[in-house]
Amino acid sequence: MDKIRVLLVDDHALMSEGLRALLGYYDDVEVVGDARDGREAIAQVDRLRPDVVLMDVAMPGMNGIDATKAIMEKHPKTRVLIVTQHEDRQYVVPLLQAGASGYILKRALGSDLITALRKAARGEVYLDPSVTGTVVEELRDHAGGARVGAESLTPREREVLQHIAAGQTTAQIAETLCLSAKTVEWHRSNLMSKLNAHNAAELVRIALQYGLVDET
Repeated sequence: MDKIRVLLVDDHALMSEGLRALLGYYDDVEVVGDARDGREAIAQVDRLRPDVVLMDVAMPGMNGIDATKAIMEKHPKTRVLIVTQHEDRQYVVPLLQAGASGYILKRALGSDLITALRKAARGEVYLDPSVTGTVVEELRDHAGGARVGAESLTPREREVLQHIAAGQTTAQIAETLCLSAKTVEWHRSNLMSKLNAHNAAELVRIALQYGLVDET
């Protein structure tokens, strides 16, 4: 099995060393490099082509938001997982809009981090439970601002989209909505087709940008 190639981006060397040591316990993960700011991160992604970038937010020079946006523009197949102490709306929403595949707080457990990392590598979205409410608030605040494509969404598709945006897996959505996993996957496929998205991360970005989830 191919390992998940990871780039660490944090301006604190001690944090990077801790992450490297933690990830070293997992056979399916390989840390291929590290960077201390956004510009160095972009250069390292160009050179190393990692599968997932673990990105801090507040760094000297180029911050994590601008770096994430630049990486996604140049390397759309690379996943960026935000690892930060910040849980404010001013950070969470712009980072997801920039293309981040997940957001986890530094106080999270190591087991949560590896779960988030693996989900990001699969093209799924992971949101720390502490920021899920922030994402839902953003969706509700922008309800009614949808563009072409949203008008064709059924109430059930909008419901599934909100659960995807909350970081739930297919199994969790199926259990919550009392649907089969196959039905949830069918709705997910329809959402991607109607909204021209290629993965769950893009669905979340579109939802945040255009307010595709009703307030109810």
